[in-house]
Amino acid sequence: MSKNVLVVSSSLRAGSNSDQLADAFIKGAKDAGHDVEKIQLKGKKISFCLGCLACQKTKTGHCIQKDDADDIIQKIKNADVVVFASPIYYYTLSGQLKTLLDRANPLYPIEYRFRDVYLLLSAAEDEETTPKRAVCCMEGWIDCFTKAQLAGTVFCGGVNDPNEINGSPKIQEAYQLGNHL
Repeated sequence: MSKNVLVVSSSLRAGSNSDQLADAFIKGAKDAGHDVEKIQLKGKKISFCLGCLACQKTKTGHCIQKDDADDIIQKIKNADVVVFASPIYYYTLSGQLKTLLDRANPLYPIEYRFRDVYLLLSAAEDEETTPKRAVCCMEGWIDCFTKAQLAGTVFCGGVNDPNEINGSPKIQEAYQLGNHL
């Protein structure tokens, strides 16, 4: 059965390693017959959450702020599968992605479609513990959506410069994850 897959890539660099993991996942998902849309946060205007909770009080599923976040949040809401790709900065998710996740408050009190969430990460550091806080951050967000689960992650460490991930077996791992949705 074909799934509606949304991939949100948060890197701001051209040729970024996390974006290449996202592209490999997308290729795998498309090869398996799924419908895939990719959104890059680069160039998007996403303001910080105001903490007003108007989105939850009104249960409209929309934020009162008018920027690019609302369209992305609606796409997250309607996707069967959501994939987030992020470079790891200071041992956690990129600020761009964290800001988007905070702005997803409108989804909390309403019905959402996604059940499976995937996380694709890259970092200059290549220690076993490097992705720990980024994964924990994503799990904290997912915990707010009781019907959703972290269905898989790919972490590629030891890559810093653009395109440094080329030839890494992690590209194939991301492809396989997408191909086996």
